[in-house]
Amino acid sequence: MVDLSTAYLGLKLKSPLVVSSSPLTESPETIQRLEEAGAAAVVLPSIFEEQLTLESDALDRDLNRGTESFAESLSYFPEYEDYRQGQDAYLSQIQRAKSACSIPVLASLNGVTARGWVRFAKEIEQAGADALELNTYSLATNASETSAIIEKELVQLVRQVKAATEIPVAVKLSPQYTSIPNLAMELDHAGADALVLFNRFYQPDFDLENLDVSPKLTLSRPEELLLRLHWVAILYGDVHADLAVTGGVHSGQDVLKSVMAGAQVAMTASSLLSRGISHLAAIQADLVRWMEEHEYESIRQMRGSLSRRAVPDPSAFERGNYIKTLSSFTLRQASSQA
Repeated sequence: MVDLSTAYLGLKLKSPLVVSSSPLTESPETIQRLEEAGAAAVVLPSIFEEQLTLESDALDRDLNRGTESFAESLSYFPEYEDYRQGQDAYLSQIQRAKSACSIPVLASLNGVTARGWVRFAKEIEQAGADALELNTYSLATNASETSAIIEKELVQLVRQVKAATEIPVAVKLSPQYTSIPNLAMELDHAGADALVLFNRFYQPDFDLENLDVSPKLTLSRPEELLLRLHWVAILYGDVHADLAVTGGVHSGQDVLKSVMAGAQVAMTASSLLSRGISHLAAIQADLVRWMEEHEYESIRQMRGSLSRRAVPDPSAFERGNYIKTLSSFTLRQASSQA
């Protein structure tokens, strides 16, 4: 029997199949079903920076309202605990998830600033999370904010969280950075235990009838995996942090490609949202079948075998591939597809 076991964030996993942050990991009952279907770990839905900020701001406003005139009015305000509903609910969610399964449970914080994150990261650790994923979803819309400033703040955030906690910390990145290798190296030096590639940006759509901008969520497609494979294969061997692929993982072959690029784990959610939790078992069965047919004994045996360091022609990951790809697509091919 093939050995699917791997290690991620210092945690021993039975396979590289991890269910990423999504509604599927929200309830203990569903997490149990995911474990039964083959999940080796789960990432809980993110708690957003805005949630923490709103609760903190609401508390500050109420504690200061009217105190300039009536000092005794302080006794009428609700207790601080009343403003921690979102935070406490999330901490409780961690505890219930841990009680419901035997696989590692990773918490997820969605934000980019250090304000309040260090304190809440400590509470997440105390709640029993096995690791913490910093989901750095951010859009640069301020023209005066340079890429250097944005990256410096992110690195500083990771450094502060690592200094305040003992649990492993993963950083989920977007592909929208000018130099991903440089940022990866900086995060590595800051103490990131893993890098998760990549976050998916959800662009709004235009409602022509109401002349409004409306949110639109689309599930990932298998072709989105290519971007992840490209950068994991480039980073493999150059950073000490573990590497994880997320986005576009829909089949056993997608998992195999992710591992061969250099990833410790492959994360999926969209495939399960569209096909059901039982699809996770199908992914694992395809994974095992392919390994047996090709006489692989373990996942570790194939890791990084298609990384930039391992392939005969590293230019496949560089500018040479751009030229070769365009040159190979002739005008005759374009005409035949018309």
